[in-house]
Amino acid sequence: QVRLVESGGALVQAGGSLRLTCALSGRTFNIHIIGWYRQAPGKQRALVASVGGGTDYADAVKGRFTISRDNAKNTVYLQMNSLKPEDTAVYYCNAKGGYGLGYFDSWGQGTQVTVSS
Repeated sequence: QVRLVESGGALVQAGGSLRLTCALSGRTFNIHIIGWYRQAPGKQRALVASVGGGTDYADAVKGRFTISRDNAKNTVYLQMNSLKPEDTAVYYCNAKGGYGLGYFDSWGQGTQVTVSS
């Protein structure tokens, strides 16, 4: 299994920037893909960005958010620029990996991002 701990969420004004951090521990060598998801009040959790063989982004954040992974530090980052009020949500880190009975799909506890207008 993999344990994930998010940090970096805060209250920020529109147009500002934040960097979220996801610290990984456990069987990190067996991770296939890591994603940042977000969930706003009354909405479903949705994928924001992912990194595996390459990177992928939701249309709403393309050009503003950047996901990166530092394997030496077992850390994944989400750099968020030009933040908008609609980016307000709890942001979660997710890791999937393993095979067969060893497959895992792990979540962190989330970090709150609030963007004021």
